[in-house]
Amino acid sequence: MKIDEKTLDRIAELARLDYSDPVARKAMLADMEKVLTFVEKLNEVDTKGVEPLIFMTDEADVLRDDVAETSITKKEALMNAPVKDSDYFKVPRVVDKGATGS
Repeated sequence: MKIDEKTLDRIAELARLDYSDPVARKAMLADMEKVLTFVEKLNEVDTKGVEPLIFMTDEADVLRDDVAETSITKKEALMNAPVKDSDYFKVPRVVDKGATGS
């Protein structure tokens, strides 16, 4: 299948992508054509008698017990911090003191 310029423009618009650079545009067209060629190749596979796959496995959710454990101490966590005090990481202020939530 051949993808034309109009189709690429529409896909770029929907995906909010910019392909104004001619080199990038040409590369994207080539990549999209390769993908479509691969997908078209799948149409050659004989799937008669093959049931659709609904679930990947018959297993139910296998979850581990949630057990709290200490994997790192506070001292170890703060060890490589560039700026810290005795108990906390110090980071730059991200909200002005006068800012409101409205």
